[in-house]
Amino acid sequence: MEDLTKQLAIQEEKIDKIYASVEKMRKYFMWTLIITVVLFVVPLIGLIFVIPQFLSTYTQALNF
Repeated sequence: MEDLTKQLAIQEEKIDKIYASVEKMRKYFMWTLIITVVLFVVPLIGLIFVIPQFLSTYTQALNF
């Protein structure tokens, strides 16, 4: 019985370490997603407003 209790304690320690590791990975993935959105999606949204302005200026330059 004592052996079983010892094994359960060892398993509990291992599970706690796995949980801590998984939480770190979850935070890394969350920050990776946030950085991806900031560095990729936000510039795409900005281009939606910049491209029409650029095309307008470009076509006006061609007309002269």
